[in-house]
Amino acid sequence: MIVAGLGCRKHCDAQEILRLVEQALAQVAHPRSRLAALATPAFKAGTAGPREAAEALGVPLLLISDEALKAAEPRTLTPSVAALKATGFASIAECAALAAAGEGATLLLPRIKGSSATCALARGVEP
Repeated sequence: MIVAGLGCRKHCDAQEILRLVEQALAQVAHPRSRLAALATPAFKAGTAGPREAAEALGVPLLLISDEALKAAEPRTLTPSVAALKATGFASIAECAALAAAGEGATLLLPRIKGSSATCALARGVEP
């Protein structure tokens, strides 16, 4: 199971997110069919881009609580001073991906950046 974690600015559109997710999947040589969900912080619930991207991909959008993001933070690989200053979290995309993929998840791809969004991929442990 692969989860794409997303960080984005308020007005980031779904097309940018879709391009970034496709780029991330291509970097790890996994087809879109392996993508189980998109994940973003719960405080981004009102942001249209992630919701519309999830709908276009036909996967659920998982809204991750601050507590779950914080619990995943020690496992992130590419902390961002700017993200920490703006949100209180060192890597939104990586935290969201790891938290959504579940306990024992690992980063498949650390955070990559677009102009208004970030994306990271995490692989969950298969039951």
